Amino acid sequence: MTVLFPRIGIVGKSNDLHVKPTIDMLSQHLLNQGLEVTAELNTHEMIRTGACIPCALSELGARSDLIIVVGGDGTLLGAARVLCMSGVPLLGVNVGRLGFLADISPKIMKETVTSILMGDFEEERRFLLESRIGVNPATIKPELALNDVVLHKWNTPRMVEFEVYIDKHFVNLQHSDGIVIATPTGSTAYALSSGGPLLHPALDALVLVSICPHTLSQRPLVVSSSSHIEVRVCGDSHSHVRISCDGQMDRPIAPDDCLFINKAPKPVRFLHPRGHDHYKILRAKLGWGGICTSGIKLG
Repeated sequence: MTVLFPRIGIVGKSNDLHVKPTIDMLSQHLLNQGLEVTAELNTHEMIRTGACIPCALSELGARSDLIIVVGGDGTLLGAARVLCMSGVPLLGVNVGRLGFLADISPKIMKETVTSILMGDFEEERRFLLESRIGVNPATIKPELALNDVVLHKWNTPRMVEFEVYIDKHFVNLQHSDGIVIATPTGSTAYALSSGGPLLHPALDALVLVSICPHTLSQRPLVVSSSSHIEVRVCGDSHSHVRISCDGQMDRPIAPDDCLFINKAPKPVRFLHPRGHDHYKILRAKLGWGGICTSGIKLG
């Protein structure tokens, strides 16, 4: 069998025994097809066969033509941030609840992966955000986020105060529990829970969503993904806020520091089975109504 991806990397959800049977089945299936299989270090410990090569997550992109992530959207988010610069496509196998990104069920994993290896897939590219905390963003190493960057309050029941600037233009002064700056990928996550709109993954846009704002006219704001966003924390609010990326990294902010956010230069590549349907996933995940069954054809 001729395959497009002869070297496969595997990343599994760390310390989760529920993914072990799926990882074992996947690795054995790939090895049976004569492929080179490399597994992230923690994932490698869950694989029974000794034929897989162990590798650090940061080096997996250089050793793989395709990386299969077994877990959920959280596992895929973490892998994407580390591996996006390698340019290697990611494929998600969802173990547990339905995922927006990890959309392959373990029940049909083997046949689906085989089809994808032979070139029967759809590819999409999703951009990430770079966030920097400090005074001069040019001198700060960025943190990446695929879903969102969030400035949120902590250790206080009170609202926090901050200013928002877009492309150096003052937008407003906010009193709220924080703000979510989300990509289209992240528009189905915290931003949605905070009242933000759903953005199609192909949109080249960002959405800024306030968290429980004091002023009810403070509505979500959709801007171009080329925008440069700056958030300045006011007064003593800096001691009551944190900055998080994809809900997986949490950072404090010093009194004179600002939060700078811009679009990352390189997108992450995702592969999906042929027939991947974004709206079908939305219906299933969000509990929307199904197809009319009355026999009446609409349109």
